[in-house]
Parts: sequence; structure tokens; C-alpha cells
Amino acid sequence: MGASTGLLQSIDQSTQLAGHNRLALLLFRVDARQLFGINVFKVQEVIPRPALTWLPSAHPVVCGVADIRGRVVPIIDLAAAVGGPRTTRDRAAHVIVAEFNRSVQGFLVQAVERIIHVDVQDVKPPHGSGGAKGYLTAVTRYGDDLIEIVDVEKVLSDVIGEAPLVSDTLMGAARHLAQGRRILVADDSRVARAQVEKILTQIGIECTLVNDGREALRYLQSLADQGIDVTERLAMVISDVEMPDLDGYTLATEIRRDPRLKALYVILHTSLSGVFNNSMVQRVGANRFIAKFSPDELAQAVLERLRTGE
Repeated sequence: MGASTGLLQSIDQSTQLAGHNRLALLLFRVDARQLFGINVFKVQEVIPRPALTWLPSAHPVVCGVADIRGRVVPIIDLAAAVGGPRTTRDRAAHVIVAEFNRSVQGFLVQAVERIIHVDVQDVKPPHGSGGAKGYLTAVTRYGDDLIEIVDVEKVLSDVIGEAPLVSDTLMGAARHLAQGRRILVADDSRVARAQVEKILTQIGIECTLVNDGREALRYLQSLADQGIDVTERLAMVISDVEMPDLDGYTLATEIRRDPRLKALYVILHTSLSGVFNNSMVQRVGANRFIAKFSPDELAQAVLERLRTGE
């Protein structure tokens, strides 16, 4: 790969693609056969396999922790995490250091190859759900290669456990505000959809769940085509950003372009955290950005919207 410098330069170039329904993927292998991808914006750096300290109480797929720039980072054996054999020491060449859901972790892989840019409409949901396929959020092609995109949120859910519940204080304040309200939730991760649904259910809000931005847009347009006032039917849209076929940035843009939908309140809810995403909220016309995954912060944002109705 040529160390982290080339990677960081590619990330800088890739930021120009955001909001244009394009996806930048870092390609890697956990074995000799299959190419996998991870969103470039989630990657902080790629390093050679560091010295690891074993933790006897850790999850079986956590192969230890490493001191990375003065920070203790858990290292997850990605091959084992998606249902394959454990990565042997002689095959573990690199660690991808990435931030997901407000935490930093490293993913132990056999090889890191290159960064590619693909059109989101060429990224499709995976076929099948068994074995490693159950850990995929999407697939795409690059030349003759099939690229499988890992559902990292499912991996982390398996390793860390379920997200905490909404606090009792917020649940108590929510009931009168949430009664009879419905929210559309778009997220390609089955685990993430279930997490958001659980939060909304806890505060008494019904939700409609869809798998990606394209499905969300079609649902909204079908309501409008029936003459339904979409802002009366739905309190808001909560959308992931990184989704196949139509990403969250483009979904927000399309909502603002349609006069029947443009008044909808849109929250972008994504593991792609940082200042960059806050600036993109303004560019695409979304109302708010919330980094995954804080049940209380998401619940508070929903309640604030219901309370003000602005």
C-alpha cells in the first residue's frame, strides 16, 4: 500500500465525492480469495501488525489490544468475526484503524490493497444471509472483482453487545409527545435498523423501516402520489449516510428537490462522524447530523423536534 501517507492523500481526494452518490472504498483481504471493502471515511490509518497484548476476558474474536499513538485500541480479527478461521500470526500483515459509532478499533487483515471509487447505484444488497454473507451490508464490482462490504455495525454489536437503553428520564418525558407519531428509518445495516427501531419504540414512536435511500425515496413519493400530506404522516426521516443504490446525502437532496417532500425534517444518523459530516448536512439540506450510536442523543433529538415542530 505504501504506508499511511498514500492512504491519507487518497482520503483527502475522496472527500470531494461526498454528496455526489459516490463511495470511496478501501479494499483489503482477510484471506487469499475474496476482496472486501470498508468506507474510506471510517479509516484513520493503516499500520503493519503491531505488538498485541492479550486480554483473557475479551471476546473470542478480539485478538488483543495495541498501543497506537498512545491510545489503547482493541484489535478485532476480522476473518474470525465474519465466521471464518482465525488469522494466523504469519498471515496477519496489517491493521485497519477505524472509527465506528464513536469508538476506535483496529481490524486485523491479511492484506490492504488500494482505494477505489464506485457509483452508489452500482452497490447492491448482498444475496443470501448465511455464514460470512450475514456480515455483509452490500456488494459491488470493480473490473472483474466482486467486492464484499462488511457490515461493521453487526461485527461490533456481536463483539461489544447491544446498545444501552434510552434513559428513564427521557422515556418518561416522551409519551405525550410521541403518541400517534411515525418516523421513516433508512439504513442498510440490519443491526442499525433494529437499534433505531428499539430506541423509537422505547419512547413510544412507531416507525417504518427501509433498507436504503432508494427504497426510502420511493416510499415517500408513493405517499405523495396518493395525495397524502407526507409531513402529516411522518414526523421525520432518520437516514444512514452510507447505503447502496442511493446514499443518505443524495436522499436528503432529493427530498428537498421535491416540493411535496421538501418540508420533511431529516436527520442523518451515521457512523461517519466528524466536522466533515456537519458541513455536508448544510450542503445537502438535511436538518441535523447525529453520530452513531448514542440512544439518549438520538432520542433527545427526536423529542426536541416533536416538541418544537419547527
